[in-house]
Amino acid sequence: MSARRAGRRATALVYAVLGLFTAGSLFPLLWTAVAASQDNARLAATPPPLAFGGRLPHNLGRAWSEAGLGRALLNTTLVAGTVALSTVLCCTLAGFAFAKLRFAGRRALLAVVIGTMMVPPQLAVVPLFMIVARLGWADRLPSVVLPSLVSAFGVFFMRQYLVRALPTELLEAARMDGAGSLRLVRHVVLPAARPAMAVLGMLSFVQSWNDFFWPVIALTQQNPTVQVALTGLGRGYVPDQAVVMAGALLGTLPLLLAFALLGRHITGGIMHGAVKG
Repeated sequence: MSARRAGRRATALVYAVLGLFTAGSLFPLLWTAVAASQDNARLAATPPPLAFGGRLPHNLGRAWSEAGLGRALLNTTLVAGTVALSTVLCCTLAGFAFAKLRFAGRRALLAVVIGTMMVPPQLAVVPLFMIVARLGWADRLPSVVLPSLVSAFGVFFMRQYLVRALPTELLEAARMDGAGSLRLVRHVVLPAARPAMAVLGMLSFVQSWNDFFWPVIALTQQNPTVQVALTGLGRGYVPDQAVVMAGALLGTLPLLLAFALLGRHITGGIMHGAVKG
């Protein structure tokens, strides 16, 4: 009986800790929604408001019109979707090559790929902008899509996953059955890599959606992504912080919706791959 009570206490403690971490993680989102429902004077009061006000629809409408979020959301969806699809496909193929194929210079090339992760992205801004300007892509979406089509992290992530998740014997059996390279990738590699592809796709989509540093350099307010468009809300002698929070809330909602729709499938894929391994 004492062991059962101790187990229940441990379970209750675990759930209490998880509840605290969950509340701490959700508090910034809750505060953004609360601030977006107030006016500027109420946000400046002491103590700050902790309950919802009645100006949320008004502030959301102002943020939508002032920042041009309709076009920004469309642009960001196109950019993030393209980057996620390209990253998943290219990194899966490259990770498979590094994990299971034998070719000259494989270790050295993998070391170079990993080494690029240590280079600060700020070092590439000037030459990258010169290339974009020479190609005539300034203030156009290809300028933010093409530099992000493949990521070194994605290649390393898929390589580490396929080393253990894809048995070499399975590849050899497929080759003995007469499978060519294209058929091998389509029917053996991609099904085995599906859980990791789902995770990498979600991470790439979120990272591209939230990217600010390079888009704010390459794009303008006439053709922005969400993060670039939101910079227009904070300008002025006295910025309306409630409208800024409303814009941030609008920019975050699509990510929450995507995770709500796909989070279960991603988690299920990870668990399936773990049990299968």
